[in-house]
Amino acid sequence: MLKKYIRILNFDNSIIQQPKLLSQYPVKITDFTSLASSVRLYMSGAERKKIADSLLSQEKDCPTFLGSGDFHHISEILTSQINQPTCLVIFDFHPDWDILPPRFGCGSWVSQALENKNISKCILIGMGSDDLSGIALQTGNLASLTANRLEIYPFRHKPSRIGFRHIPENYSITARRGFLTSKVIWHELEKEDLSEFILKLIKRLPTQKVYISIDKDCLNSDFALTNWEEGCLRLDQLLIMLKIIRNNLDIIGLDITGDYSPPVISSRLKAMFSRLDHPKRLAVSNCPADLITWINEQSNLAILQEMFS
Repeated sequence: MLKKYIRILNFDNSIIQQPKLLSQYPVKITDFTSLASSVRLYMSGAERKKIADSLLSQEKDCPTFLGSGDFHHISEILTSQINQPTCLVIFDFHPDWDILPPRFGCGSWVSQALENKNISKCILIGMGSDDLSGIALQTGNLASLTANRLEIYPFRHKPSRIGFRHIPENYSITARRGFLTSKVIWHELEKEDLSEFILKLIKRLPTQKVYISIDKDCLNSDFALTNWEEGCLRLDQLLIMLKIIRNNLDIIGLDITGDYSPPVISSRLKAMFSRLDHPKRLAVSNCPADLITWINEQSNLAILQEMFS
């Protein structure tokens, strides 16, 4: 059961600007702003170690806020502390399962997290990005689909083509294999009864313990204004799934990203990578700062209320 206080790993000040959130719950803030520009999007092994060494393991069983989705790879550090068989459930618009460098990056953190043998199973829910098609799919961690250790459930995604790579049998996809290319048909959630879906999913999980990671870019712009594309889920749909998980499983940890901060980058190379990787059109564009903060804060409060009910 989650402890009823929140931890903020403050890289970008996006969370500490949310006054109602800070006043409603006891808060522990760890200041990482000096690392933010070099850690955003990806980090070195030395930077990862510095952050990991600063975190107290006894604080891992409370909700942890990370700020912008540019820092979602910090979730890998948090999940590396899991020392008992646990399932990882991730709500995200992106699969974050790349096998290419950088090793410690927001686009590859799921692959890195799966190196922890205590993560018995990983479920990805709510995707809709182009990362499940084209070149991005070619560099996805297809091997993790073996024996259903990883399952992927986009909210909405048309079938994809992939060439010259083996696609393991997997409960969450249908693969029509050809000589050189295969067609991947995704199990879309758009037309599913999400309550029934999540209940069936829970029954197949190999452990009672679960760690949840939420990137609010899985939500549409009525409920989240982020550094990334606009997602498809409504907040009430996310809350329904969280409620069922809370009522049926033992949640040992939770982290939340997807707040907004201007991308301050430490180097020209990373700045170029940021421009190429981020979408050119954002729902957050031209929104006043107080509206951005208010919308994201309301969703954060609703998620916490559901988790602490």
